[in-house]
Amino acid sequence: MRLRFPFKYGIASMTVVPHVFVNVDLVVNGREVSGLSSEGLALKWFTKNPETHFEADLCEMIAVIQNASRIARLAAEKVTGFFSWWQALYAEQANWAKVREVPPLLANLGVSLMERAVLDGICKALGRPLHVVLASEELGIDLSAVRGVKVGKALVERPLERVHVRHTIGLGDELRASEISEAERVNDGLPQALDESIRAYGLSFFKIKICGKAETDLPRLREVTRILVENCPNGFKTTLDGNEQFHDLASFRDYYAMLRAEKALEPLFAQLLLIEQPLHRAKALGDEMAVLREWKDMPGMIIDESDGSLDDLPRALELGYRGTSHKNCKGIVKGLANAALLRTRPDSILSGEDLCSIGPVAMLQDLAVQAALGVSHVERNGHHYLRGLSVYPEALQQDVLKAHDGLYQRHAEGFPMLRIEKGELDLSSVNAAPFGCGAILNMQPFEALDAWIKRGGLGEL
Repeated sequence: MRLRFPFKYGIASMTVVPHVFVNVDLVVNGREVSGLSSEGLALKWFTKNPETHFEADLCEMIAVIQNASRIARLAAEKVTGFFSWWQALYAEQANWAKVREVPPLLANLGVSLMERAVLDGICKALGRPLHVVLASEELGIDLSAVRGVKVGKALVERPLERVHVRHTIGLGDELRASEISEAERVNDGLPQALDESIRAYGLSFFKIKICGKAETDLPRLREVTRILVENCPNGFKTTLDGNEQFHDLASFRDYYAMLRAEKALEPLFAQLLLIEQPLHRAKALGDEMAVLREWKDMPGMIIDESDGSLDDLPRALELGYRGTSHKNCKGIVKGLANAALLRTRPDSILSGEDLCSIGPVAMLQDLAVQAALGVSHVERNGHHYLRGLSVYPEALQQDVLKAHDGLYQRHAEGFPMLRIEKGELDLSSVNAAPFGCGAILNMQPFEALDAWIKRGGLGEL
């Protein structure tokens, strides 16, 4: 999938994202059924190593997914229940990753794709949506060993019917439409600049990327603040994403104090909800971070990239962080465990973040989980950097429009685009469908991974 314009975050500027689908055939209560999951393989997020090339990173991601697929099949031969199968998958993938020196965040991408595909198949076989299946505890998910609670503690009583879109303002995003040169204008029927997006979608929640350099961030944040004040008369809320740009807490505290001292940024900080992962993952959970507890006026700081295993959130809370983010690429069962733990802490934060996800599978499954967890505003950027679902075959586009007419609408040029009204998404069809998307995707138009590799697909990127 080629982006409309570059998505610049952290050390990366993404212009293309391979999108992988996992298809699983399984038997649920004697019924044969097929399940699906998918994910965009975003460069330099799972492993932010500036020394490696994208081709090497992509090969490593593919190896992780293939290994998880191998383990998933082997584990299914030994156990029959979902949770015992998941435990075997999670443990064996973690052991493999430790030997191969694969970071837990990347290793769990494989686990997550397998568990999502199986959960999709189970929900289809039972004919019930995800939140109902989870609440019934039929899956046997037992969080007592890691959190001391049942899975129901992670869920809200009813899944949210609407969520706010938290719009990503990437480091390279255009801010004002009037300042885009003719040569740089996309002209594809969708808003490009920040001010255009606010007016088109009625946005009021924003996630602002920072690079950690005052000479770059300060003028940009001043302009962002002006645009938000001008275009959001009913107010707005913000989050900052540090994208691991700081290597020690002292430098981040100095940087934060510098921003807070800027009078022009007062409207931006007046409704700041959280700051996401400012410290590099190599430092974020180290013993030296215990001084976080001594920072009396600390903003609501959460982890994201450091949330790679079941042990990471408890460690972060112990150090003084306020919470974590949920995104399906980090795992469903792990996300449930995290949410259950955070519900025992009244001052905690569970945010919803994105990985440039797109429908009709990855984003919808993520929204189904976010709604079940009660996350009321969720970063969504796939619709911003990709041109709706125009990349897919025409027949699939029409199927999505029929199945999710509240979530999607037909653009004037024919392709499905998200229906964002007053900055919100209608999740009625997502909550009603088995695991968000339902049986709307035919795998036939897509190329098998092995065939793509043999054909030289990596070279095309």
